[in-house]
Amino acid sequence: MNTIVFIGSYKSGTSREALLCAKEMGYYVTLFTEKSSYKDSDFPEVDCLIYKKQLLEKDQILSSLAVLTSSGKQISACLSFIDPYVSFAASIAEELGLNRLSINSLKLMEDKLKFREVLKDSSVSPFYTVYKDGSSKKEFVKRYKDRLPLIVKPPISHGSRDVMLAKTRLQLRSTIKELAKKYPETSLLIEEYLNGPQYLIEVMVYKGEVKIAGVVEQEFSKENEFIITGYSYPADLKDEDYKALRESIISIAEKLNLKDGACHLEMRNTDGQWKLVEVNPRMAGGVMNKIIIEGTDINLVKEILKLHLGEEPKIEPKVNQYVHAKFLTVNTYGKLLEITGESSALDHKGVKYVYIKPQSGAIISTPRTMGNRYGCIVAVGDTLDEAKDNAKSAAMEIKFFIDST
Repeated sequence: MNTIVFIGSYKSGTSREALLCAKEMGYYVTLFTEKSSYKDSDFPEVDCLIYKKQLLEKDQILSSLAVLTSSGKQISACLSFIDPYVSFAASIAEELGLNRLSINSLKLMEDKLKFREVLKDSSVSPFYTVYKDGSSKKEFVKRYKDRLPLIVKPPISHGSRDVMLAKTRLQLRSTIKELAKKYPETSLLIEEYLNGPQYLIEVMVYKGEVKIAGVVEQEFSKENEFIITGYSYPADLKDEDYKALRESIISIAEKLNLKDGACHLEMRNTDGQWKLVEVNPRMAGGVMNKIIIEGTDINLVKEILKLHLGEEPKIEPKVNQYVHAKFLTVNTYGKLLEITGESSALDHKGVKYVYIKPQSGAIISTPRTMGNRYGCIVAVGDTLDEAKDNAKSAAMEIKFFIDST
């Protein structure tokens, strides 16, 4: 039986949708997970759930796959939709003689320091520098004080975790001290703070041809400007801005030598110039696939699976629909007692999807990372403003009851 192997998955979002999609396509679905809490009943679409304490142990994965093939399973693809397993899964596929992606390019994108180095001479690259563990914090701050404000983050940061903004010399020194202590075995990435609207761009590269599947404008929390609270599709861009964006993305793909693979970029339009915030070697997580489906009638997850299967992906829009996704956060810390209003929100005009993440008894808090977003509503409209109004109106139905004592 033809089999698709997945390395890692969450219980929701694009990684879970990939499992469901593979099953709908008629494949035998195998999932390797490092989460010992996962049970077969959590993933009814998965035919074979294999627990490994360390997913990055290639020999162990290959050994388990050998058992699968000996039982009559024919492996057609091996891939991952989550960090840090994307390039690793691609290397497994290469080892098995399957469709070959641009593995070195994927590895570059997984390391924020390395991809910054590759792109350092590009016009899309903002100013950046590196703080090496053990260096004088006082001298470092003195050298770069005129560059403030600056972003400080570990190169392995995901979901805005431990990404900090330093506006003053004191903040820069204390932030470096805090993160250097937390990440003692790595250098810290220090980047220019960029103004301007920020966009997420879903990209597919097939045989060297760069295809843009969607450009989505991001909205940020007023309390924490690194937490995304909304997505709007399609982004409202002038023709010349879109053209310049596409040229920038093609240039990035060329510099990374990305010939085959999927990725998403986050870029800011700063004073009329496109600047790269970050690039990730996978499709964006969460509700991104649902946004693309509602906006274009393209199942981007399915097209990515086709890419890994050696088939040509098709990402030309079939429809053009305005979509807005609004994330739900709370303004207090405590134990979740109950959430109400999900059914009422789903009944609102234009609402296509309502997702609530935490269960009763969970500890929830104000947003410090993307993980502190506790739900999402995806709505459509005849205009972008209407789609936003529909999502916001539905969000008012959702009530969090929290014991903060």
